[in-house]
Order: sequence, then structure tokens, then C-alpha cells
Amino acid sequence: MAPASTSPPARAQVTTAPAKSPLVGGLGDLDAAVSLRLHALFLPVPRLLLKALEVAGDGRIWLPVPISLLLISTTTSSKVSPLLVGLVAGLVLDILFVGAAKLIVRRPRPAYNAADMYVAVAADHWSFPSGHSSRAFLVAAFLAAGGFPREALFLWAASTSASRVLLGRHYVLDVVAGACLGVFEAWLSSLLLRAMCARISFLIANQTMWETSW
Repeated sequence: MAPASTSPPARAQVTTAPAKSPLVGGLGDLDAAVSLRLHALFLPVPRLLLKALEVAGDGRIWLPVPISLLLISTTTSSKVSPLLVGLVAGLVLDILFVGAAKLIVRRPRPAYNAADMYVAVAADHWSFPSGHSSRAFLVAAFLAAGGFPREALFLWAASTSASRVLLGRHYVLDVVAGACLGVFEAWLSSLLLRAMCARISFLIANQTMWETSW
């Protein structure tokens, strides 16, 4: 009897299908398919460049630095920078809004997301919305309103947001929602800052009037 032929097992074809999304209707599936397509299309882009954009929009940089500068300014000068106060307020709002949205929506990150992502808190395991995108557009919109170069700021914010899709960290809809949230947070922090400045001016004016009356 002829020995049974032992042919090598066929190599399994590994394909990455878009993960099922909890978003309403087919919108999530379309978003996942487009995001996967963009991720695959831009794979030739140097990952080091995309990682640099990731670090540049990291909350571990953007929150401690303005807080440190604000504390330094309060100890070295009698005047507090309204720009730093508003920026810190916006960044705190961003943490609260993004964290709440992630925990409510609970959209999983793309299945093809590499394992080299730093997870700071439990909410970072979820994908919607993109915290990098919201933070970048918050900073860009707020600083642009303060007189800083608008084109450069929004170019950086858009590049940071795009890098989230190209790295496989997020879907397109995540970064679009994050960008809209960031602009809203910038508007809200500016509103709070104006209200606070008006309140302080009112108190100073009343104090001056009280002192002169005596």
C-alpha cells in the first residue's frame, strides 16, 4: 500500500474584517469599512511620523504643562493669565466629556489597532469619541481665538486627528465627533472665562468703591 501523502497545510489567509459597531443602523458598519480602507491605503506613511503626532496631542502633555505654567505664573506674578485659566478649564472639561461619552457609547477600538498604545485609564479602551481629536481642536480653537496663528493650529489639529485613523486607533466618525466636541469645549471655556473675568471686574470695582467711600 502506498503511504499516504503528507502535504503541508495550506497557509491560512488572515483578513481583518471591520468590527461590528454599536452605532445606530449601518452607519457604524460604513464608518468601520471606510476607516479600514484608509488605514490600509496609508500604510506606507512612516509610523514614526504618526506616532510623533500622537505624542504631540497626548493629554499627559497638554494637561500638566498648562497647569504648571499657571501655578508658576501665580507664584511669580500678581496677575493670572486668563489664557492659561481658560485653557486649563477647557482641558478639564475635555477629560470629563470624553470620558463620559466613551463609557456611555462603549464602542470598541478597531481590531487592527496595534498593541503599542498607552492606556491611561479604563475609558481609553473605548473608541468613541477620539480624545486626541477633541483635545487638539480644543487647543487649536481656543488659542486661535486668543490671537495665535489660526492656520498652523488647525493644520496641526487636523493632522493629529487624521493620524488616529491612519494608526488604527480610531474610526473616522470618532475623530469627526472629537473635533466637533473640541470646538464646542473651546467655545464653552471661552464663555466661562468671560463670565469669570466679568465677575472679577465687578468685585474689584465694588471693592474700590467701598474703599473710597471710607
